[in-house]
Amino acid sequence: MSSADPAAPKMQIVYDGECPFCSNFVRLYQLRENVGVVDLVDARTTPDLVASFRQKGIEIDNGMVVLWEGRTYYGADAMTLLAMLGAQSGAFATLNRWLFREPRLAKLIYPVLVFGRRATLALLGRKPFLTPASP
Repeated sequence: MSSADPAAPKMQIVYDGECPFCSNFVRLYQLRENVGVVDLVDARTTPDLVASFRQKGIEIDNGMVVLWEGRTYYGADAMTLLAMLGAQSGAFATLNRWLFREPRLAKLIYPVLVFGRRATLALLGRKPFLTPASP
């Protein structure tokens, strides 16, 4: 199926649009050739979506979310999926497949990436997502 086919599977990636790493990262994966339609969603522009994830125990400030084939992938699991479905050639693709092909390794590496994201946002003066109000 081509990406123009309305019946083509659609992947949705929810990420932090103010994070320079996140924004560039999702674009570098070159998923469209292997996946078809990819909808990049800036979580900062969709507070209702962020709230719905939080109700499910998914904190967008701690990791990106990928919705694919009826399943929700979060954090390291999302990275593993993207690495496997992304471009098959090039330095970026090779590095990502090596780092994230094994879910256990991805779970060890992912917190380092989250820390780097938070530090970068702080240095750039960008705020994290708002913490939900206490009940």
